[in-house]
Amino acid sequence: MTYQLFSIPIAVSARHVHLTEEHIATLFGADVTLTFDFNLSQPGQFAATERVSLKGPKGQINEVRVLGPARANSQVEISKTDSFLLGVAPPIRQSGDIENSEAITIVGPCGEVSLTQGLIIAKAHIHMHDDEATQFQVSDGDLVDVIVESERPITFHQVVIRVSPHFKLEMHIDTDEGNASNLSRGYGVIHKLERGELYG
Repeated sequence: MTYQLFSIPIAVSARHVHLTEEHIATLFGADVTLTFDFNLSQPGQFAATERVSLKGPKGQINEVRVLGPARANSQVEISKTDSFLLGVAPPIRQSGDIENSEAITIVGPCGEVSLTQGLIIAKAHIHMHDDEATQFQVSDGDLVDVIVESERPITFHQVVIRVSPHFKLEMHIDTDEGNASNLSRGYGVIHKLERGELYG
């Protein structure tokens, strides 16, 4: 099924960590709350000043950004390149789908947390409001192709649509995907609709 083309903003999401309140206390100290640094594109989400290190079997990545607010489950999102440095093999998943994902150790200034699961490579996805989903003729969980016109044109296939009244229109890709298209921030065009499932 093809339909009218729609332009959407695209942002590159670097490696980051989401933490539960319990893990925030373990890593940064009892009664500590995340310190606001700046707002993210999605309403209610923010980058915190706090940083952690990620420790894997082969190596460690320092100064990894923590995002807020606190979540029900801790989750770490990295790129494939990051996984080689750490010596881990995380699956490609939607945010929140951490069942049977990869283990990772998170190190903070006051302690460390060893997750038995929670490390993923985020699947490319598009956040959009209900009104935009109606305009674009898509539903939550649909899969689309997105054509990116840049110095290195590329098409992302099976990009997941995520719809919520709390979302703002934006596609998220990781740093490897951004580098492949020579894109740090730009626009893409939704090209083709396929009916699929939302994994997470």
